[in-house]
Amino acid sequence: MRLEAITWERLTEAIADKVLETEAEDGGSWVRIGVDGAPAARGGEFAGRVEEALRLRGRGGIVVGTGGFLRPASLRYEHGRYDPDAYYSDWFDTGALRREVFGPLETGGSGMVLPDLRDPVTDRATRSPRTELPHGGVLLLHGPFLLGHWFPFDLTVHLGLSPAALRRRMDHSEHWTLPAFQRYEEEVGPAEAADVLVRADDPRHPAWGGMG
Repeated sequence: MRLEAITWERLTEAIADKVLETEAEDGGSWVRIGVDGAPAARGGEFAGRVEEALRLRGRGGIVVGTGGFLRPASLRYEHGRYDPDAYYSDWFDTGALRREVFGPLETGGSGMVLPDLRDPVTDRATRSPRTELPHGGVLLLHGPFLLGHWFPFDLTVHLGLSPAALRRRMDHSEHWTLPAFQRYEEEVGPAEAADVLVRADDPRHPAWGGMG
């Protein structure tokens, strides 16, 4: 795929415009957007930019991070604190995401989304109140490995980093997770699976493949 240079501002506007054109595949009232990428790609920041751009266009949205849906530490660390395979397949509570985030946005759902379930620092339940996403609103879910779980997204954006860039932009204490991201590349191929590919090797100068 040929990539073209773009600014984050223009990219945000382009994605927001695309979201306005996107309809829920299940015919429901809400549009579900996935912003996939390693934490070093800063998907949460980008999702927040898009949510703000949508709000300025009169479209409500909510940003949810998978970091708030970790399984309990007793399960995450069952094979040790630094097991890349466990990080890839066992850290994130995909069942809770389906139940608490996607479930309320199904056809006929309540629209009451749980923004987080567990504090990643204290490992305790957050007890956050549900947030009502109005009809026509947009969910922006960000986190790593999103494209490998068959989540019902209506549009997906992959913020890709080359192996060298990922290592460079990741804190040294997190290098043990690198094999998990390599496995994701090999098993899922997120650059090809996503609707929109953004290369974020240089945090100041992204490049993208456009949209069909």
